[in-house]
Amino acid sequence: MMQSRTHTCGELRLEHVGQTVTLAGFMENVREVGAGLSFIVLRDYYGTTQLVAETPEILSVIKELNKETTIQVTGVVRERSSKNAKQATGDIEVVPSEIKVLGTCQHNELPFEINRSREADEMTRLKHRYLDLRNPAVKANIIKRCQAVSYIRAAMTAKGFLEITTPILTASSPEGARDYLVPARKHPGKFYALPQAPQQFKQLLMASGFDKYFQIAPCFCDEDARGDRTPGEFYQLDMEMAFATQDDVLSTLEDVLIPMFVELGKYERVSQAPLRRIPFNEAMERYGSDKPDLRVDLELQDVTEVVQGCGFGPFDSPCVKAVVVHDFTQARKWIDKLLADVEVQTGNKVCWVKVDENGNLTGGISKFLLERQEAFKEALGLKPGSFVCMAAGKKLAAQKTAGVVRNMLGKRVPGHFDEDQYAMCWIVDFPMYEIGEESGQLEFCHNPFSMPQGGMEALLAAEGDIEKLLAINANQYDLVINGYESASGAVRNHSPEIMIKAFQMVGLGEEDVKSKFPAMYNAFTYGAPPHAGCAPGIDRMVMLLTGEESIREVITFPMNQKAQDVMMDAPSAVTQKQLDELHIAIVAEEE
Repeated sequence: MMQSRTHTCGELRLEHVGQTVTLAGFMENVREVGAGLSFIVLRDYYGTTQLVAETPEILSVIKELNKETTIQVTGVVRERSSKNAKQATGDIEVVPSEIKVLGTCQHNELPFEINRSREADEMTRLKHRYLDLRNPAVKANIIKRCQAVSYIRAAMTAKGFLEITTPILTASSPEGARDYLVPARKHPGKFYALPQAPQQFKQLLMASGFDKYFQIAPCFCDEDARGDRTPGEFYQLDMEMAFATQDDVLSTLEDVLIPMFVELGKYERVSQAPLRRIPFNEAMERYGSDKPDLRVDLELQDVTEVVQGCGFGPFDSPCVKAVVVHDFTQARKWIDKLLADVEVQTGNKVCWVKVDENGNLTGGISKFLLERQEAFKEALGLKPGSFVCMAAGKKLAAQKTAGVVRNMLGKRVPGHFDEDQYAMCWIVDFPMYEIGEESGQLEFCHNPFSMPQGGMEALLAAEGDIEKLLAINANQYDLVINGYESASGAVRNHSPEIMIKAFQMVGLGEEDVKSKFPAMYNAFTYGAPPHAGCAPGIDRMVMLLTGEESIREVITFPMNQKAQDVMMDAPSAVTQKQLDELHIAIVAEEE
């Protein structure tokens, strides 16, 4: 046992009564009961133990200490007269004969009560994260993270994967987000980049003759924060397999991740292997999202042909999607709130109708559909009490907006959201290309290193024809858990010829490929095996395991939404000497 204690604060039981023990921990609380008696709660990593101060010497020591002072206590264990069934050590208490101060808390007032730290504002919690982590509920999330990582390591190793670490200082490459750049002192004007992912390195490992690779990889992206994404750095289970197909990767991850969610997850019900595989186009058509939350039992329905030309302008759009809820009893104010929330989230307006007790359409835009109401009701299977919310526009916009409607209706109307489970699926057959929203040009839809379905033949057959190119699917797949994209992967494009042709379709020539991805391109010219992989997000999976809504709750020292570490005051200014050594000059912004 450690020198400063014989037992932990979560260890003592009735069988220890009469023993002299030494405990050490934080003085969580002091409660005075009259002039000669005080109860103290001592807390360490393992739990809490009640101390009873009943001698003048011990009372005088306690009286001088602030809460959260670290102390060492030697005393005798005795049975409590008033037991606490909610406390693991609630049958006993320790009567101290000696108290030694190990670390003094010099603050009379704490920034928050430790056990209620989650009620404090986030900036205060982040600034005093070392105190926030003393809260057992906060600490439990970090423990769960450790358990998840340990589980993954053991499972991947058991499947014959080697854990190999890849470089942190590397070259900048166009992988979708902004790089974090590191100036190279010995190479003025040049920069390293922190890797957005070990994508190229793991493919190079496959070209190097390794068969199965994984690592718990740190990744760095200079992007804005979201509830399910932290700015700056994140961690993923990065894995790759040589001579592998999509089926090999999916079945491997199902064998690793599903049992982990069964063992460590908050919810008892977990989707079982083999998981559903939903093609991208079907997911958009049925759920309005490529990361559908399958805990919601509602689906989108297409009413374009039924409503076009009815006199309601938006319905003359290329696509109209509807979401139906039966036995709807919510009031008009509730509906208005729903419509407003959808518009805030999507930037698009939606409309609605109801079916009254006589079977007639009423409310919303019903007047435009009266002449078609029978066809409309038949198309959607409506009955008295049905509510219909509709989104119109270009196909993708209508699908996405209706997808938001689906989620909001499903989670707000009772009976359509089965929350206490992990509903998992694979989204497959992603489009290889898309038209960029900002550029208006053909771009890679997902991962440029993916193998197009049909290989070179598909690319040659579609060359010069935008519609045919947009119809090409890639061997890409995402794991979706409870509406969160939790992993993304692909069968890789291991052929230099196919890679060059794929990039030519988006206006990048052979020299562009060679200059942007020199190591990978050159390695593949020496004969690379077919390979495939995936990268589940560690932070996001732990967020799901714990049932938290913010990913920052499962990161030990998270940044705030502005990518600032307010505890360490990062990013921070540096000295002029440091800048000079790096050949960097800071240019003041013009007012």
